[in-house]
Amino acid sequence: MGKTPLKKVIKSKLKANKELTPEEALREKMKYDIVQELGLVDKVNALGWSSLTAEETGRIGGIMTKRKKGMHTADDNQPDPDQNTGGFF
Repeated sequence: MGKTPLKKVIKSKLKANKELTPEEALREKMKYDIVQELGLVDKVNALGWSSLTAEETGRIGGIMTKRKKGMHTADDNQPDPDQNTGGFF
């Protein structure tokens, strides 16, 4: 991918009704799940993302970062199937 930040790519694709990659779709789903958990989904649906305060967007971003780190940590804890862990070799 180029040097354009992922969120700008997603925003332009959403405006143009283009299909998102699996990574982009996962990010959007995570964002909407967090907004729903925080009880902000009605505000976003009625007034758009720009209606959120800096505190609210910061909270969403912080939770997303925390979950992404948790996903990477969980992936790192999985054994590598290509690695031989039981034997002499």
